[in-house]
Amino acid sequence: MWSRRWNIPHRSRSLRRDINQMSRTDQTDQGVLNMSMQSMPARILIIDDHPLVREALATRINFHADMEVCGEAGTEEEAISLVCQLSPDLVLVDIALKSGHGIELVKQIKLRHPKVKTLVVSGFQESLYAERALRAGALGYLNKQESNEKVIDAIHTVLRGEHFVSPDISQRLINQSLGCVEAAKTPIERLTDRELEIFRLIGEGLTSGMIAEQLFLSPHTIDSHRNNIKRKLGLNNAAEMSRSAVQWLLENG
Repeated sequence: MWSRRWNIPHRSRSLRRDINQMSRTDQTDQGVLNMSMQSMPARILIIDDHPLVREALATRINFHADMEVCGEAGTEEEAISLVCQLSPDLVLVDIALKSGHGIELVKQIKLRHPKVKTLVVSGFQESLYAERALRAGALGYLNKQESNEKVIDAIHTVLRGEHFVSPDISQRLINQSLGCVEAAKTPIERLTDRELEIFRLIGEGLTSGMIAEQLFLSPHTIDSHRNNIKRKLGLNNAAEMSRSAVQWLLENG
């Protein structure tokens, strides 16, 4: 009986030591887990219909320990599927896709996955597409011709949740927010996102039927957009519009 009384405190002290040790171990494990999570590289998905461009971007990105390419796609449909499967931190999106359009893809990603950040990387003129990309939900716009350092800087900036555009576009947006008078828009700049997309596809030689099939629109809708394009650009007929679209694509594509 006395033995039992004296053993109880002994076992109690032993139990407390075990509990304290387990608590310290749990805290250590949690700390290691938190450090591991903080050091995990950012997951980046590349969307571009040119394999060589995807490979070049992937090489630049994977060279840095704090980021990695988690997947690649060449079409809008593949992109939407991979965003769902991979849950990337950032999606790099090209404007011109063989199936779909980068601006529309940015809108879809923003709508379906609002936490996923997007950065448009394109060879098209920034003054024409940067504002459209930002309005669609992208956090930045970068030209494909920029240096490796600029590409990585843009990615880091967008991953922090900040906007990345050139100083010219930044000043232009500031002027708009302040209500400053801007220079009149060019005829091309007056086109809507959809009209500009169709104009680009006309420049690539696609017929109205092919454009309708690619964009999942009716031929009647495409014809309506074509008429609006001709009116806004001051073109008299389909032949003039085709020549203008080809010339524009050669200068800006």
